[in-house]
Amino acid sequence: MKFSTRTTYGLRALISLADNYKNKAISLSSISKKENISFGYLEQIFAKLKKANIVKSEKGINGGYLLSKKPDKITVFDIISSLEGNLSFFNCIDESGKIVCDKKNNCKAVNVLQKIQRTVNLSLKNIKLSDLL
Repeated sequence: MKFSTRTTYGLRALISLADNYKNKAISLSSISKKENISFGYLEQIFAKLKKANIVKSEKGINGGYLLSKKPDKITVFDIISSLEGNLSFFNCIDESGKIVCDKKNNCKAVNVLQKIQRTVNLSLKNIKLSDLL
């Protein structure tokens, strides 16, 4: 699986929010300029992050976005899965590592594929947004 620019840009934008965690909300236009990301694309990214309860918005003259939780409570797995969707790397295994293929009883590769899926997921779950600061 190759992650899209949505993930790269989302991580960069969230690092900006994490850097500013204890301060006021940051506008998307400010993040867009700082990170050189298209404002429209950033709106799409933040819609997904808001739906996943990673960010929240504040309206008004000083409005913008804030993290919904402390940076050490948000994992890279949470971020990537909210932006990319299902994080299954193989067609025959779901995100949790469960075999979803009709050849599961005759497949000699399934054990290593499951191990890869579990290892990557665990690694992403162990990296917190706060680790990226």
